[in-house]
Amino acid sequence: MIRSLHRWPGLIAALFLCVIALSGTALAVYPAIESVRSPSSADISVAELASRVQAMEPTVEQIRRAPSGRITAYYYEGDQPAAAVIDPATGEAIGNADTSALQRWLTNLHRSLFLSDAGRIMTATAAAAMLALCLSGLVLLARRSGGWRYLFSPARGTGHGKLHSSIARLSVFGLGLSSITALWMTAATFGFIPEGAGAPPFPSDVSGQTGANPAAITALEQTSVDKLRSLTFPVNGDKTDVFTLKTSDGEGYIDQGTGRMLAWADAGAWEHVTDFIVMLHTGQGAALLGLLLGLSALGIPFLSWTGLHLWLTGRKRGRARHSVAVGDADTIVLVGSEGGSTWGFADTLCGVLSESGLRVHVGPMSAFTPQRWPQAQRILLLAATYGDGEAPASAGNFLEKLAALPEAPKAPFAVLGFGDRSFPSFCGYAAKIARAGEAKGWRLLLPMETVDRQSPQDFARWGRDLAAVLGLEFELNHQPTPPKSRALTLVSRRDYGTDVQAPTAILRFALPTGSLWRRLTRRTFPGFEAGDILGILPEGSDLPRFYSLASGKRDGFVEICVRRHPGGLCSGQLTTLEPGQTIQAFLRHNPTFRPARGKAPVLLIGAGTGIGPLAGFARANRTKRPMHLYFGTRHPQSDALYAEELAAWQQNGRLASVTTAFSRGERPIYVQDTLRSDAAHVARLVSSGAQILVCGGREMAAGVSAALADILATQGLTLATLKAEGRYAEDVY
Repeated sequence: MIRSLHRWPGLIAALFLCVIALSGTALAVYPAIESVRSPSSADISVAELASRVQAMEPTVEQIRRAPSGRITAYYYEGDQPAAAVIDPATGEAIGNADTSALQRWLTNLHRSLFLSDAGRIMTATAAAAMLALCLSGLVLLARRSGGWRYLFSPARGTGHGKLHSSIARLSVFGLGLSSITALWMTAATFGFIPEGAGAPPFPSDVSGQTGANPAAITALEQTSVDKLRSLTFPVNGDKTDVFTLKTSDGEGYIDQGTGRMLAWADAGAWEHVTDFIVMLHTGQGAALLGLLLGLSALGIPFLSWTGLHLWLTGRKRGRARHSVAVGDADTIVLVGSEGGSTWGFADTLCGVLSESGLRVHVGPMSAFTPQRWPQAQRILLLAATYGDGEAPASAGNFLEKLAALPEAPKAPFAVLGFGDRSFPSFCGYAAKIARAGEAKGWRLLLPMETVDRQSPQDFARWGRDLAAVLGLEFELNHQPTPPKSRALTLVSRRDYGTDVQAPTAILRFALPTGSLWRRLTRRTFPGFEAGDILGILPEGSDLPRFYSLASGKRDGFVEICVRRHPGGLCSGQLTTLEPGQTIQAFLRHNPTFRPARGKAPVLLIGAGTGIGPLAGFARANRTKRPMHLYFGTRHPQSDALYAEELAAWQQNGRLASVTTAFSRGERPIYVQDTLRSDAAHVARLVSSGAQILVCGGREMAAGVSAALADILATQGLTLATLKAEGRYAEDVY
């Protein structure tokens, strides 16, 4: 549960959090600059400051002091209002008080994403997600380190996992503090936090006299400038007006004729707390802290990238090439893996045992059901360890299922643990399995052994022991191999988006053909459907990039949509590819993202290159079931992808309707806005059993999800219900 609480807020809000974090980092610099540039006001009273400013600017209306120490005077130049930064030692103007356009832009982006109150709610939601990430991350860090006392010990492990943990330990407390303070400030903005005492009632006993010199007013003489928030002067000629003094201690009114304090209200506890919270969040009045929090926020882009990489790696699962049906197997190999690498060892083991004449079935440890294995003669458990001796992702409830058995399985078992010896709980979960099996009276085939850091040598050593016990001769020679790829030749391309600085191309590749022998032995390019994934290996990298297919094998070509990303290795190569040139690619099936069988309506919702698989679904809709497309892009004249095909498909009935949203057209609108405008129609379709398929960027998907949640609420439905029924699926990147 902790891992899910950590994983999903991070994946869903990653881009959103990066924008808020980077803008916050930039804003953290301004208080530090103000603090350095502001002249000292030490040992100066408000009375001295007011008289000096008034001497220089007789029309002064107000003096304000920022937490950074900067003092600003507001006055008139002729009949025009003006403002200037003041040197408290002389009262002279020393600089322009206007906030720079860049700072205003960053502030609006950081606070509300230029969306006013709706944006503030969105940023508060992101802050809540960040707080959940911090708290769950702390727990996971402690588990990974081997306990809370090891939390700050040198990071263990390798690769992205180690980098993620190292950055997290440096950033987590600053990010947690920023999240809490952001939530408090949002609550205060919307009135959920008490405002405190505030100003006292305006006095009724004003003397009606004028002319008191600020330098001689006792209350001002006794107030240090360091405590000043603002001093507002009475309106010239208005005998009923007063001086209004606001300090960190409270707020009050001073008679402009007698200098007497007419009314005063001490600042309440809530005001002090809120001021402290604002200081912690903005760095105003604590420039060094602000810079440290800004540095912590810089960790978010790195944590987002490493976390996304770890998640994608964890989703990869090896597939045993020679695995047989579970009911026919004499050897059961069960895998408990967090990152996916243990599946590769299982594949090697399955292949070698199958070549030795055994019938092997490979599956996850979560599928532990001995009663369904009538021919099993041995059970081999390959178990990695997560954190402080916990079960990895694919081993859910294995120990609980074992404990619930009325008796131990008849087939003997062997446990091979996978881990990193630098962690305190090296192969701790595998050890738990071995102990639980022994306590259950489960007969051992082999004593538990371990593989340290995916060592092929450790695996081969265990394999020799296994071969001896089984009376066979084999060697476990495991070498991780990259996915097998095929050359795809580009036959045509269509280019879009140059005018809106988003170069995008629809690339069509020839379907690879093979000899009769290759077809008979099923070694040609495998079958695929729109919505499946094409993995592409760019030149100069072993790391594949993935693109959703806009075609099926039945169409006779392989088609994808690609947008060039700044600095993107693969997208850069693909968007400059010319007909006749080739790429190396492989297929990955994505069966959960495609129209379900039947005649129920389908809502296709996407933006940008997310149109790819949706166009593929429409192209394949030969039965003309009702498909309704909602598609968002930038400009109708530059990047209306598949415009001609969409019109033709709508005319021939493969699309029942097409609704487009152009964010840079004459009337900017986004795809989620079109859904809200068409809410009644969408609600009727869903009520009649429609399936919803969403493809595109995370931010778009979040907006679509929010719009659909509101629409479905009127029907007493939720997205969670639709997901459980298989009627809602996303392909989000």
